[in-house]
Amino acid sequence: MQALTLFWFRRDLRLQDNAGLYHALKSKFPVLPLFIFDTDILDELDDPQDARVSFLHNCVQDLQAQLQELGSSMLVRYGKPREIWAQILEEFAIAEVYTNHDYEHKAIQRDEQVKALLTERHIPFYTFKDQVIFEKLEVTKADGGPYTVFTPYSRTWKTKLLSHMEKLEGAGEEAISFYLKPYPCEKYYANFHQIPPLPLPALSAMGFHTSNIDIPPNTVSRGLIKTYDKTRDFPYLLGTSRLGIHFRFGTISIREKARRALELNETFLNELIWRDFYAQILANFPHVAKGSFRPEYDRIEWRNDEKEFEKWCQGKTGYPIVDAGMRELNQTGFMHNRVRMITASFLTKHLLIDWRWGEAYFAKKLLDFDLASNNGGWQWAAGCGTDAAPYFRVFSPAAQQEKFDPEYKYVRKWVPEYGTAAYPKPIVDHKMARERCLEVYKIALKPL
Repeated sequence: MQALTLFWFRRDLRLQDNAGLYHALKSKFPVLPLFIFDTDILDELDDPQDARVSFLHNCVQDLQAQLQELGSSMLVRYGKPREIWAQILEEFAIAEVYTNHDYEHKAIQRDEQVKALLTERHIPFYTFKDQVIFEKLEVTKADGGPYTVFTPYSRTWKTKLLSHMEKLEGAGEEAISFYLKPYPCEKYYANFHQIPPLPLPALSAMGFHTSNIDIPPNTVSRGLIKTYDKTRDFPYLLGTSRLGIHFRFGTISIREKARRALELNETFLNELIWRDFYAQILANFPHVAKGSFRPEYDRIEWRNDEKEFEKWCQGKTGYPIVDAGMRELNQTGFMHNRVRMITASFLTKHLLIDWRWGEAYFAKKLLDFDLASNNGGWQWAAGCGTDAAPYFRVFSPAAQQEKFDPEYKYVRKWVPEYGTAAYPKPIVDHKMARERCLEVYKIALKPL
């Protein structure tokens, strides 16, 4: 039986500029790619038309087609990773395994189980950084500890990025940061294992069906990035990249987008830095996945009114910009970044509903759901996270409406009955809700 290197695709669904794949292709053995439709994840989804699963299936089909053009194929399995790996080790002579880092707690547990299985057979398991520019403790304070405030983190991040400039091979005199250099996988495509096409599980065989939700393209114009700082806050404009789902599943390279942002727009670059910031928060403070970054905020006595939560979910709060955001999310799997802040602030501070309820709802609905970023954003809105808005800052939906959608273009797109008798009255008075919020937070945060 021929000895093989196995490369395990996860959040890196591309052949180009893929760190782990590059190193696999440079190994001593032919490379057999693997993708596992993980039932530990899929079984938690309650929508058989979940657009993310449909998108994932399409991505795997695309990868399979690209590999077949190279005379290779991908091993695609459906089940629990540890059980799948046990089967694979019986079927193939696996000499080495390569993959890219994942930072979420369940993914880390999964990888530890697989690594233990491989170690029993004396098979090396190599992992690489790929989905962020800087991870874990690569950007630290002077004392070596992790940053918990974004602005100084971003300054150090940029200093480190620009501290090591090199000429890019084949690009003349152009200099590029060492940390943004692409991995030239294409030079080694000949090292893919040459095999006939392997079967791919049908979406229906996994209990899912094709979604009718459109997926944003994985490209964005130079013009949009150039004007990003001027357009990104207005939800009625197409002023954001909508690349989130592609970053989430790695169908685009973070290094390539960071090079573009560095060239064109610092505000866009800052958004990529936020991704790194929240990823390192999750890695260094794993308790944030279930509780407040600032533990004292777990003392807040949330009202958790289920009827009000349902109205928020449905976009029937009587606050038009909140309702427009929730309906956009429910219908498209996307919500504008500014409106995410508004809707999250409304749920946690106007309705005094636990931020974890909203976080879980976004996790279920967002195409671009990423645990680190979603968690960081919700804790920011609730005031309990890193770099958080102070608890006494309570967004006024009316003021946000006036500032970012003054002509109600966004609202009328998603809430057509606005301005008619069919539109509901506000479920809570803003002034009363603000005062109630301040009192509840004040009591909870009183020193013990």
